[in-house]
Amino acid sequence: MATTKWTIDNVHSEIHFKVRHMMVSWVTGSFSRFNAEAVMEDEDISTATVRLTADISSISTNNEQRDAHLRAGDFFDAENHPQLIFESRKLEKIDEENFNIHGTLTMRGVSKEIILKGEFGGVAQDSWGNTRIGVGISGKINRKDFGVSFSMVSETGGILLGEEVTIIAHTQFIRQAVAENVAA
Repeated sequence: MATTKWTIDNVHSEIHFKVRHMMVSWVTGSFSRFNAEAVMEDEDISTATVRLTADISSISTNNEQRDAHLRAGDFFDAENHPQLIFESRKLEKIDEENFNIHGTLTMRGVSKEIILKGEFGGVAQDSWGNTRIGVGISGKINRKDFGVSFSMVSETGGILLGEEVTIIAHTQFIRQAVAENVAA
């Protein structure tokens, strides 16, 4: 078997999140600067380990005032914790396309085990001879588990911000290197 290393193609990848606002609608956002690497045996996604980092300073909800608040101490505290980090531990294959990703998410200096859902999009050759794979990722976390406890009540007594955050990512990786495993 050969070990293959893959790097994310940022041009063809995106990381989004959404959270309830006033419990009647959603606020969505994204990170524009992120990096990820995966290592797996051959092109077998079930053997992959992944490390992803996202720069908190690149957060965008299309509202600069809200983005500045999200970078501040009430939320991500970007000055003290400039990156969000996810490191996978194992992939649990459900069927040929679907799997669960078990790993550790670190945000605001707090690390928690989470499980994300993954969907394998397949393998393809691009016009320049590069091998690419596509992976969709989704899941939910409770922001308070990571120390993001900002809360505010509206004038009518309703909660302004939900605790559950949905994570959605569409990613494309490019094979970088292959190293043959040599049995001793």
